[in-house]
Amino acid sequence: MTLLFTLLALTSCSVLGNDKSLPEAPTSTHNSSYVKPPYAPQITNQVTWSSGRSDLKILAMTFDDGPHPQNTPRLLDMLKQRGIKATFFTIGRSVDLYPAIAKRIVDEGHEIGNHTYTHGNLSKMSERGVRKELDKGKEAILRATGVLPRIMRPPYGALYNNQRQWVLDAYGYPTILWSVDPMDWKDRNASIVSNRLISRASPGGILLAHDLHKTTVDAMPTTFDTLLAQGYKFVTVSQLIRLTSQAQQ
Repeated sequence: MTLLFTLLALTSCSVLGNDKSLPEAPTSTHNSSYVKPPYAPQITNQVTWSSGRSDLKILAMTFDDGPHPQNTPRLLDMLKQRGIKATFFTIGRSVDLYPAIAKRIVDEGHEIGNHTYTHGNLSKMSERGVRKELDKGKEAILRATGVLPRIMRPPYGALYNNQRQWVLDAYGYPTILWSVDPMDWKDRNASIVSNRLISRASPGGILLAHDLHKTTVDAMPTTFDTLLAQGYKFVTVSQLIRLTSQAQQ
């Protein structure tokens, strides 16, 4: 019963959007004169996450590579209609292009994560290069939304274990991977994408998708409605981490 109340409390608010301690930032994408704030509080000591606790029917739906000017707003409408909270791993340069969409993501209670600034392969970069990608991605999110990301996902999932550890130490970012990849970037077919997400979902799963693709967004109504009918509750990645960490204590 305690776990149920915890879940309901978490799903009723945004992990990021309600953090009053985060500094206010200018909304202009061209204003770089603000003082850089400290990083957001670290939420876990576990370096990598690809799933969470399996004793609750919870799922973290994640979307990479946005925001997209047409697909992301349409997706946000779908989520709002169903009361679902998701996690968006945004590319910094796209956030700079579409700051209003990034702000809408946060304003509507979704989580926003750092997916670098240019979507480069971090495993092929020096530490300086990785820091530049993460710093610029973080700053783009802060400028647009006024909040700091607490999690990151490396493009292609490519990040060596030692890199993941120092990213956690330096930024407080756990590396977020996934338990289900529908290969939506390869198979641009809504039915195929939806079937893969539904058939491979399991309690505690982190589902990967890309709001960059129209066919992926087309797949979401069936995906959401079927999983909801199966009794799943959608949480953000940070909520999944907290629920899992509570069970491990």
